[in-house]
Amino acid sequence: MKMTRTLTAVAVSLGMIQGAQADITIGSWNLKHLGWNNDKSLADVAAIAQGADLWALQEVMDEAAVTQLEQQLEQQTGESWSSMTSHEVGRSSYQESYTYLWRDAAVEYTQGAVVYLDPGDIFAREPFLAEFRDIESGQEVALATVHIVYGDNQDDRTPEIRELEAIWNWMPEVYPDTPRIIAGDYNLAPDHAAWQPLRDQGAQPAITSGATTLSKSDGNYANLYDNLWFDETALDVTGSSIVRFPELLGMDHETARDVVSDHAPIYITLGDASPGFVSVAPASDDVAGSANDCIDLNTASVSQLDELPNVGPARAQDIIDGRSWEAVDDLVEVDGIGQARMEEIRDSGQVCSLT
Repeated sequence: MKMTRTLTAVAVSLGMIQGAQADITIGSWNLKHLGWNNDKSLADVAAIAQGADLWALQEVMDEAAVTQLEQQLEQQTGESWSSMTSHEVGRSSYQESYTYLWRDAAVEYTQGAVVYLDPGDIFAREPFLAEFRDIESGQEVALATVHIVYGDNQDDRTPEIRELEAIWNWMPEVYPDTPRIIAGDYNLAPDHAAWQPLRDQGAQPAITSGATTLSKSDGNYANLYDNLWFDETALDVTGSSIVRFPELLGMDHETARDVVSDHAPIYITLGDASPGFVSVAPASDDVAGSANDCIDLNTASVSQLDELPNVGPARAQDIIDGRSWEAVDDLVEVDGIGQARMEEIRDSGQVCSLT
């Protein structure tokens, strides 16, 4: 039976079982203000979303857009889809919702949909949790999804990242004996020290290399901000990857950022599941660009430098004024670029090698 529902906060726990054998594909995707009047192409979103069986979606701004996305998925796949959307969360004037979206033939919601009550008021946008079951195998999976605050720098993000340990340890109380996954846009790479408390509880990231945020240059991706954290002793994760959707849709990055998202989705496969992400681009459409494009600190224009993380027009001009540069690490000499911001620029993969 199809269901679409909006949920308000409730409260309630999780444990683990060994050898989970679900056979589904689970994805996470920041859909960049889904539901705002921003000319988003739901047909293109659906063309990618049909590649997984269960999604955790962030930056949902209007539940009506989720319903429209379901309709697009049903038109394209000929199958029934369902969704469940949280109430709006956020302590400022900016608020968003989270959505779970799933293929009815493969997945069903079981219990415990809840927005975390956040007793310490750590999260700017409290996580949303629910339990689902693989219909074929009967295996249950507990999901939490979150969009970590970006703030002014990495230090603003680390309290929420560290607090994910509390979410992880609370989940067994809500969903006893169910394997856990925390999915979301974390605005922080998985190798940052702030993740250590969660790692100490046995969780690990599905994605450890590559990047998930789209730069404005075709073929280039900036930061590894999106991920799925799980316990490999409790869940049979057999594959994981980043979906480079502009290439699949035959879009340049500028268009993809405008009409789909500035984040690439990520996914894991459980058991024998096979992801269904396929190219829908015209065979003659060669707009993917070159993955070798990069930004040269010593020759790039202000507009090109502006594409780098933490670099606006003013800092771009400062970089130009400071030429020539011998290493990316030297950018700490630019006013406003400290060690953490320099590392984000360096790790983005957007800067050409300096020799």
